Amino acid sequence: MDSKKELWILLASFVLPIAFGTAFFYLSPASFTQHTVNYGEFVNPIITTTKQDITFIDTQSSLQGLWTLTYTTKQCGNTCIKALQDMKTVRILMNEDMRRIQNLLLITNKAKAQQADVLVGHASKALNRQLNQFPENSLFLIDPLGNVMLRYNSKNLEIKRVIKDLKRLFKYSRIG
Repeated sequence: MDSKKELWILLASFVLPIAFGTAFFYLSPASFTQHTVNYGEFVNPIITTTKQDITFIDTQSSLQGLWTLTYTTKQCGNTCIKALQDMKTVRILMNEDMRRIQNLLLITNKAKAQQADVLVGHASKALNRQLNQFPENSLFLIDPLGNVMLRYNSKNLEIKRVIKDLKRLFKYSRIG
């Protein structure tokens, strides 16, 4: 073989895999997002919250800096109380990472609610509109930057799987 052929073969052996991989990534993006290892459903597109989106009953509270398990409802009934107990159980079972999580009851209307061991807040109209696209009585995970990222069905919540998701997130997260 002459040196030009060797150069082209060597160049092709490095460039072609990158070109085929890039083409596959852009031409078939569903292949990369269909199978995930998380139990919760990704909120897509991610809902970002600001300080004005949630009005807390306790004015010292904030979403910044902690992971927040958030239960959204119009009024807190039996389903709500069970979900709040499940959230408390998840937080307790996180052991040393318990301090990285807070629980929030997000009331989507202006009803008054008092719950022990949980933050209570009211959603703004803008946030309400975005959360209404999901089934009622959903459980959301909000990251320390205020992004709503995962949704769980609170009616048949598997606590072990939620804990598994949180442990995986905490392992790789440097925030919160």
